[in-house]
Amino acid sequence: MIRVLIERHIAESLESAYEEQSRLILQRAVSAPGFISGETLANAHDPNHRLTLSNWRSEADWDRWFHSQERKSLLTELVPMMDREEKVTVLRQF
Repeated sequence: MIRVLIERHIAESLESAYEEQSRLILQRAVSAPGFISGETLANAHDPNHRLTLSNWRSEADWDRWFHSQERKSLLTELVPMMDREEKVTVLRQF
């Protein structure tokens, strides 16, 4: 199993639109092969800094979702709401 941490920073005043679209992306990821679970968090000291932590069966499963046309399409609506590029970190247990 791997964990994937996605960090995003939302532009001012776009929080509610961002939340709606990011929820949709997470809902769609749930049906992706290899998806185990996921949660979305907000930085306690910067409410526009959002993190999504998801668990995947394998890195190959994550890569398939990450490069899928569905995710790319959903992300095109999310990107304009961010004031920085998303940062993705793949984590493994050891």
